Amino acid sequence: MALIKFMTKSPDLSVIILNYNSGKYLKDCLDSIRSSDYKKYSIQVIVVDNASTDQSFIQAQTINFPNLKFVKSPGNIGFSAGNNYGLKFIDNPRYILFLNPDTVVKPNTLAGMIDYLDKNPQVDAATCDVILALTGKTQLECHRGFPTPNNTFWHFFGFGLPKIFPKSKFFNGYFLGHLDFSQTQQIECCVGAFVMLKKSVGDKVGWWNEKYFMYGEDLDLCFKLKTSNFKLYFIPDFKIIHYQGVSSGIKKTKSSASRETKIRSAVATTNAMKIFYKDNLLKNYSPVWQFIIWQGINLLIIFRLFKAKYL
Repeated sequence: MALIKFMTKSPDLSVIILNYNSGKYLKDCLDSIRSSDYKKYSIQVIVVDNASTDQSFIQAQTINFPNLKFVKSPGNIGFSAGNNYGLKFIDNPRYILFLNPDTVVKPNTLAGMIDYLDKNPQVDAATCDVILALTGKTQLECHRGFPTPNNTFWHFFGFGLPKIFPKSKFFNGYFLGHLDFSQTQQIECCVGAFVMLKKSVGDKVGWWNEKYFMYGEDLDLCFKLKTSNFKLYFIPDFKIIHYQGVSSGIKKTKSSASRETKIRSAVATTNAMKIFYKDNLLKNYSPVWQFIIWQGINLLIIFRLFKAKYL
């Protein structure tokens, strides 16, 4: 049963958290939001449960703070559809933040991000510095380029050239490694763990593409922002901690994900790549390159399935 606390006015920010078997991490995430210093702004939080089989959704409902909604999706409908479902419960905010449940928000992050967007109206969407709990370092996916054939080739088969020429955009375009990420700057795309954007912008680009069940949807959203001439920024002054892979089990973070979930996640990542290339990039290349790209993706799924099954 959904637990809903309604607002009396439109918030400055609606935070949508899509939960799937996140264990204690969802409750910790909500605790970090409750402890955040955002009091000068009106913020609502919507937790959408995507048919979890653990106790994460039930345990999280012990958290109590104003403007918090708990709702259930019709089933495990995937990341894109689940987040879009959460949009049904927002109260017409100025900004919307999509936040992973396996994150901890630093105290000044929510207010700081709103402040920045208010003071810089040319910025349409933004992400913060996403710090991996496992390493204490910035998650590279939070400031990356699009996975074009050139970017992908040099990233995976660079023969050491990206390190030899660290300032080269040609060799380091996959994660935009040639840029100084201690500075606020415009980027091509970010990770879906933390994406804040103007509601008006999301309405114009159509929010999340439901062709993607899991993975790749953040690249697609960012691609729609770019092709619609909207600007996405990386703002390193504000941070979250990300316990990456808790629900999917595809990363090294300790999780309760089953072997079956890991295999499903491995397939999803590669299928997402196929969808992204087919819809957005493939038409820009010759038939010969299209064949090479497609075979590369097929080899990748073989490798990822082997890793998910046996490693």
